[in-house]
Amino acid sequence: MNNDGQIADLIAGLDHLDKPTIRRAVDALIALAPASVDLQTILHQRLTEAGHKNYWPVAYVLGHLSPPSQECISKLIDALDHPEPDIRWAVALLLVRIAKKESAVADLLVAICASGTVNQKRMALYCIRDLALSDSVSSAALLTALDDADPTVRVAATICLKMRCDLDDAGKNTLLKVYVEDKDPRVRNAAAIALAALGSPSEEFLQALTEASESNDAQTRKAANAAFEILEKRRSASSGSLRNR
Repeated sequence: MNNDGQIADLIAGLDHLDKPTIRRAVDALIALAPASVDLQTILHQRLTEAGHKNYWPVAYVLGHLSPPSQECISKLIDALDHPEPDIRWAVALLLVRIAKKESAVADLLVAICASGTVNQKRMALYCIRDLALSDSVSSAALLTALDDADPTVRVAATICLKMRCDLDDAGKNTLLKVYVEDKDPRVRNAAAIALAALGSPSEEFLQALTEASESNDAQTRKAANAAFEILEKRRSASSGSLRNR
């Protein structure tokens, strides 16, 4: 596929209402763009001109070129707020790939954790997790997100902190406070699992888990018991049960 009419049809397909049509156009353009400077120019023009229904598909195509332009990254960041989850995740995965080569994109994702929309914050948090960062700035961003007004952002932050082996005692204490005090049970339950996964449980955490395991709420009990199971798997058989401490 290399004539002007076919290329025009593919680009027009980026504004189609049908997602399978958009995906076919995107896949075809991703394959064609690296070998054609002219096509890259056309796509960049399409990215910045007004009046289109969709901008994320062309940004997604251009995001596969190295290095992607600032305009492309900006549109991909915008797409983290797309109403359809599968599109948000596809874009997030691409941003992670880019950020592994472009540190400025990783820095941008960290900033979005505090300044984005609810969807953007959540997706940026998961991007940070998938980048397996271990620096103090990204760690601070995750901990700050525990105070976000939206509980789904707080859930995402706790899930991501579960992977942070670099989290110090102060960070674990912050997570413990979330487990004990957060008003949303989803956040508390996620914090229980995160703290257990991080290991080295404090007496305060074990006491809170014990109380939660006796809760009248089924989900609270389930999360507490799951956390105990994680902790007990980390211990040697000779150490005895944490529940009896």
